[in-house]
Amino acid sequence: MSESRFLLVRLGSLGDIVHALPAASAIRHTFPDARVDWLVDSKWTRLLEGNADLNSVISMEGKSAAGISAAVRQLRAAKYTHAIDFQGLYKSALLAFASGAPRRIGFQRSYAREGFASVLYTDRLNPRGPHKVDHNLTLAERAGAQVENPRFSLAVLPEDDERVSRELAVHGLQEYFVLNPGGGWRSKCWPAERYGTLHGQLAERYGLRGIVTFGPGEEDLAQEIIRAAGDPAPIALPLDLGPLMAALRRAKFVVSADTGPLHLACALGAPVVGLFGPTDPVRNGPYSSDVVVRNPRFSETTYRRGASYSPSMLSITVGQVFDAVERRLRRST
Repeated sequence: MSESRFLLVRLGSLGDIVHALPAASAIRHTFPDARVDWLVDSKWTRLLEGNADLNSVISMEGKSAAGISAAVRQLRAAKYTHAIDFQGLYKSALLAFASGAPRRIGFQRSYAREGFASVLYTDRLNPRGPHKVDHNLTLAERAGAQVENPRFSLAVLPEDDERVSRELAVHGLQEYFVLNPGGGWRSKCWPAERYGTLHGQLAERYGLRGIVTFGPGEEDLAQEIIRAAGDPAPIALPLDLGPLMAALRRAKFVVSADTGPLHLACALGAPVVGLFGPTDPVRNGPYSSDVVVRNPRFSETTYRRGASYSPSMLSITVGQVFDAVERRLRRST
């Protein structure tokens, strides 16, 4: 099958790209001589750089017509035999169609995020399995991939490791844990002051300081944690994607709600405690032996993007999360 040429389409976002990585690995394992390329928004290119399962990462400036046109020309020149759309949007389906691949594989209308996008596929599938990783593997299997042990291929570059080491040295840190308070939707987040209280308890218990990771627009969350933590306070580190990968991989453990850095930390092998409320951890949670905190009797599963803290996340206590960290670390020993 050396003539097979696969285009994988998952433009964003962070957690969703991570959940599609095992599909790429399954295709590479089954078709070791095939061409396997991934089309992604330029914002997330670093996540795929150095991925041994891919021949090429096609970075698209998706907010400009010129960027999209350039990407389409590159896709058509590659003469793909298969295009697999893991995203299920009109945009991603149109790009798969525009590639000229004769087989275009995606989710059926009832599952795709924008259902009518499915008319552009030749193969429309209802996903199998409970987790998003399983759903993506369903598409890879239709393309002929054999799924064995799902693998997340990520490359941490030496320069990113070195940058993190320099940042930590400034603060006199070698070992640390990570608190990640963001979440995209406020309804998926846990209150910042509780992260601060948790930091104080964890610092006393394990003799470590934490670092707070945050993205654009989340600076206030990081400062709230620092104010609530007391002494010693955690260190707020705004990190680009590459250094974030390096920091998460080296962490003693990571506490985060359902957001991209949580899934990235799991894929990198860091011990993780995930905090879940409105979203279902069976579908979106760690694809690993990590620990999840959720109070089902307060939780109505929904993917509506709420702008305030949800009752389900507010029901999670600091004590519950502290105990969950201890359980997760016992599994590592």
